[in-house]
Amino acid sequence: MKKGIVAVYPGSFDPLTNGHLDIIEKASKIFPNVVVAVAHNYSKSNTFSVQERLEMMEETIKIKNVKIDSFSGLLVDYLDKIGSFVIVRGLRALSDFEYEFQMALMNRKLNTKVETIFLMPDHKYTFLSSSMVREIADLGGNFKNFVPPSVYKKMKKKKGR
Repeated sequence: MKKGIVAVYPGSFDPLTNGHLDIIEKASKIFPNVVVAVAHNYSKSNTFSVQERLEMMEETIKIKNVKIDSFSGLLVDYLDKIGSFVIVRGLRALSDFEYEFQMALMNRKLNTKVETIFLMPDHKYTFLSSSMVREIADLGGNFKNFVPPSVYKKMKKKKGR
């Protein structure tokens, strides 16, 4: 990684969507180093294991200043471990804001050095979420335009379609 700020874009990314990719590309143009950090979220029922999500990201994300990693536990502890103080989060709509704002304030309360930067995706992704993609896939709908090609293939195989 280059010298300079390391920004962390955390999430479950189950699955990685084109909206996530848009935020990653935007962050990579702003920060010299971006870590896309896949969370081990034990409270969620995931379609893909953390290892599968990491592999899909490695296949898809080919930006020089972006690194793929995973973490478990508190995000602020992970930030401290890798020497970062910047969290990147995407805001699609006003409905995202309240939750994201609460998380940003809690992270700052846990570590006063932490700053959260909110990025807006391109307007064509404002409706897109991983849970929506999973639901469309579960119901046999066409989700091809919402995820990268490698993710699409793996989701179709996982869903038995």
